[in-house]
Amino acid sequence: MTNTDPSRNVCIRVVLHLDMDAFFTSVEQADNPDLRGKPVVIGQSLRGVASAASYEARQYGIRSAMPIVQARKLCPHAVFLPGRMSRYREVSGQVMEVMRSLCPVVEQASVDEAYADVSGMGRVCGPPENLARRLKAEILGRTGLTCSVGIAPNKFLAKIASDWNKPDGLTVIRPDDVPAFLQALPLGKIPGVGKHMLEELGGMGVTSIPDVLARPRQYWIDALGKRGAFLHNRALGIDDSPVTPESEAQSCSAENTLDRDTLDRELLERWLLAQAERVGREVRALNKKGLTVTLKIKFHDFSSITRSKTLPRPTDITAEIYAAARRLLAAEKLPRPVRLIGLGVSNFRAMQAELPLAADPRRGRNRLLDQAMDRILDKFGKGSILRADVASKETEGTGDLLSQKNRTTGGE
Repeated sequence: MTNTDPSRNVCIRVVLHLDMDAFFTSVEQADNPDLRGKPVVIGQSLRGVASAASYEARQYGIRSAMPIVQARKLCPHAVFLPGRMSRYREVSGQVMEVMRSLCPVVEQASVDEAYADVSGMGRVCGPPENLARRLKAEILGRTGLTCSVGIAPNKFLAKIASDWNKPDGLTVIRPDDVPAFLQALPLGKIPGVGKHMLEELGGMGVTSIPDVLARPRQYWIDALGKRGAFLHNRALGIDDSPVTPESEAQSCSAENTLDRDTLDRELLERWLLAQAERVGREVRALNKKGLTVTLKIKFHDFSSITRSKTLPRPTDITAEIYAAARRLLAAEKLPRPVRLIGLGVSNFRAMQAELPLAADPRRGRNRLLDQAMDRILDKFGKGSILRADVASKETEGTGDLLSQKNRTTGGE
């Protein structure tokens, strides 16, 4: 791949996409050598789904988002782990630090993948393949983990390329190769073309990219609107979206799938308290305060509701987050047993010191408590300290509160 077009003396765009290989399970195998070579699945609750599966587990047909019950049937001898998001984020930070040290413009897409615009770097680094090999080597040396890299003229092709030769792959799609590459590319490989869209296209007699290009662009706009324009662009290999350095997190949230469906409000409140602990800590780590608290409930029939409350003033205090979520829960009649519960904080504001004369003494005590707990958790790790209401749940025979599926969004 060249970095410039001599005939026009213009820079050709070069985008690199990095994707860690089976990231969560690879971290577990790197931290515990006894797990290497074994099928490993992140997810334990029989009511939950697999968050990740090692390549060894994938050989048995296990995939992420698969129900744990099904995964256990496919591979009873697999090692099922609860997952350690704090550890995964720590390693992710190391990976991104390496990437930013080598690439001028980096956009982190998730905890285990990122884009980099390396256009014009050829005079300094040589072919982009050289940069990719150095990136892979430094990540391996820093973390002990492999990654796959795709290089292409735009983001969507680079993402496809990184998945082309996993694990530990390096795939380059040169500008001149794009038309031939797309001719043979399955429609489902285009990011954004999912199962439902494939079924819709199949009903129209479209099963390949050549089928898309056989019809004019206006046909697709008339048939599918913005989705049609998107599809036609991708079939032509067009993607003008820039590599944008990551913006700040816009929300933090956590949710748990329960071991058993329940209508026990006291139990649900305890889940909310544990989630408020997690989310409050995340918000404080971002040095932000949130103005909106959201409650999420999924019932046993998989129907779901969300309810939000805007607070009179932004907060990062666990007790205030919990109190708002608890009031939202109290306002719901719960017509059916609850399968999943979660809460989130959004509508962030920058952290500002409160005026002493306006400070609420109770608010000050709660903030000091949060700060003390944060320091203990930073030093001794997850589970080193719990509020009494959270700890007491373990005596109720419903499983370890902290081992359930827990997701936090915003930075990932």
